[in-house]
Amino acid sequence: MAKTILAVDDSGSLRQMVVFSLRAAGYQVTEAVDGQDGLEKAKSQVFDLVLTDQNMPRMDGFTLIRSLRALASYQKVPILVLTTESSDEMKAKGRAAGANGWLVKPFDPQRLTEVVKKVIG
Repeated sequence: MAKTILAVDDSGSLRQMVVFSLRAAGYQVTEAVDGQDGLEKAKSQVFDLVLTDQNMPRMDGFTLIRSLRALASYQKVPILVLTTESSDEMKAKGRAAGANGWLVKPFDPQRLTEVVKKVIG
């Protein structure tokens, strides 16, 4: 069975690129339009990986990560941040929230699939 990924980003075009790249690599991808939507979807199904933006309306990425880490079913699920933010300070905040990795936009689809494959196989 295909590994499942939750892709959380408020940019529809970016979600399309992520979904296209990951589905082409054989993953099953569910989309969420912001952190709140992502949290609701994560509560209804446990994903193998969560890929989230940082800057979003209603709930930002770090709040989403902390909320997911508070759920028993997401204690060990890998969470990657895909964002335009690239400062060491932001990466440190991401790690403190519980993120496992960091990818900077714009992203290379091949690099994205390589990182995802390394993290969840």
